[in-house]
Amino acid sequence: MTPQLPPSEPPEPLHQQIPKSHDEVQVQHWAPPRNGVIPQLRIGKRWFNVLWLIPIGITGLVVGAGVAHELRALPVVNEFITKFPGQSSTTVYYSGFPLWVRIQHVLNLFLMMFIIRSGIQILADHPRLYWNKDCTPGTEWFRFQHEVPQGVLWMAKDDAVTIPNWLGIPGIRHSIGLARWWHFSCDMLWLINGIVFYFLLFSTHQWQRLVPTSWDVFPNALSTALQYLSLQMPYENGWIRYNSLQQLAYFATVFLAAPLAVFTGLMQAPAIGNNLGVLGRIFHRQTARSIHFLIMLWFVQFIGVHVTMVFLTGLKRNLNHITLGNNSFGWNGTIVAAIALSILAFLYLTVSPFTLKHARLVQKVGSLMTGWFKSLMEMRDPDNQFSEKDISPYLWPNGLAPTSKEFLDLEEHGFADYSLHVTGLVENPHDFSFAELRTFPKQEQTTEHFCIQGWSGIAKWGGVPMTKILEIVKPLPQAKHVVFYSFGEGGEGGVYYDAHKIENMRHKLSLLAYEMNGEPLPLQHGPPLRLRCENELGFKQVKWIRSIEFVEDFKDLGSGQGGYNEDHEFYGYRMPI
Repeated sequence: MTPQLPPSEPPEPLHQQIPKSHDEVQVQHWAPPRNGVIPQLRIGKRWFNVLWLIPIGITGLVVGAGVAHELRALPVVNEFITKFPGQSSTTVYYSGFPLWVRIQHVLNLFLMMFIIRSGIQILADHPRLYWNKDCTPGTEWFRFQHEVPQGVLWMAKDDAVTIPNWLGIPGIRHSIGLARWWHFSCDMLWLINGIVFYFLLFSTHQWQRLVPTSWDVFPNALSTALQYLSLQMPYENGWIRYNSLQQLAYFATVFLAAPLAVFTGLMQAPAIGNNLGVLGRIFHRQTARSIHFLIMLWFVQFIGVHVTMVFLTGLKRNLNHITLGNNSFGWNGTIVAAIALSILAFLYLTVSPFTLKHARLVQKVGSLMTGWFKSLMEMRDPDNQFSEKDISPYLWPNGLAPTSKEFLDLEEHGFADYSLHVTGLVENPHDFSFAELRTFPKQEQTTEHFCIQGWSGIAKWGGVPMTKILEIVKPLPQAKHVVFYSFGEGGEGGVYYDAHKIENMRHKLSLLAYEMNGEPLPLQHGPPLRLRCENELGFKQVKWIRSIEFVEDFKDLGSGQGGYNEDHEFYGYRMPI
């Protein structure tokens, strides 16, 4: 056994091998563009271009209009429309739109723009959706990427596609780190806005505008749909009440789609999915992603229909309602709306260039806004395990295996000569030989891996609990973080590393794994050792571990953000979601 090192000695010269990063995106050094395909839906075993939905939808509307026109000629249908004209006859105790409704309406519009665009950017990093939990290529139901090529090493990062910067934020390939800061920060503001809206809504009579109070809302909604389809507009007086079809649409959006969007967003987080047992298995990450996507489509079509109806049912009056809060027919509301939309258009066009230019600022502001919530989610010890029958047949590879002579020599001899160097702020620095690590009681756990890109998979891991390592090396009180150094290099060269809170290493499922599914770790999954920390995203699970260092702070490592991807791709240090 090699001599023990004093606690003050750094782990070899690795600190000097961690490269500094830029505070803006260097597009010329970023992931090169890669085009996908027009979105496709799988029906049975065949894939269909979603553009077919356009002629199908137009045909459906034309046929529906013709059928509705003919139905209007039937006496029984006219009697039905007379009895149910489209609006409930219940008494209302409100009129108009108070200031708080108008302000929150504008805030919601601006926030939804950022949420939808950043959400599309996030989806582009793994442009496939599944109903199963395994993410095995070919089992997806929706994609805008080619089939995974056979006979080559196709990593999850290879699968990311480029989308235009007018559609996503920031609009370059594999920019999920920055997109997530926009998405989560605006989600947080949107959620706060929604909670305030709920409170004010039910503190006034305005709730009656959105919540049906009589069962006749359904026949009235059907009557309204028939009148719209037959191109004979129903009576409209949105100042007093919405028609029944509007009311049902608003109710579904505000009280069903919005809460479900929050729920399915959270269910994609390892710190939540790995703590909810049966519920986490029913609404597993891929089901949650698919539902989350469908909710996004609901919001997009709701906004499109809503804006269209504002134009068709009296533009000036409707804009006066929602901007000035009056029921006039003047142009003032239109002018105010035009100013607001000009600001929205300016933000729409500049947000992507701003994000690329000020990427570190976006990262820091996003961390400031959402970091407290992430720290709350890290507090629970993950304890959700699966049975061996749940093991995924495929786990996406990511990251190129090390190519250094040191690593290749170790691999050639089955890592028999491997030694794990543990140092830093500990009482007992120690070099653990691979043989010594395997003499410790082996812990096995079958858990779900959550990649930041969106894919997931279940595997059985075997190895040494981090609690055993902590027990031997005895961290000093000032040790707050544990840094893992890899034999592998980061995308821009230099040593790959990542830091964890020491509390995460005390979780019972935090593991130094040397086995996967009962076999030695495959090369692409990180031998001789890889970290398993089940309340964090996959990039925090450092592969090809070379050494471990206990530190008080990581501000002097790399660019001081807590890890290689945090430095160079603007990920977050705390990533339980």
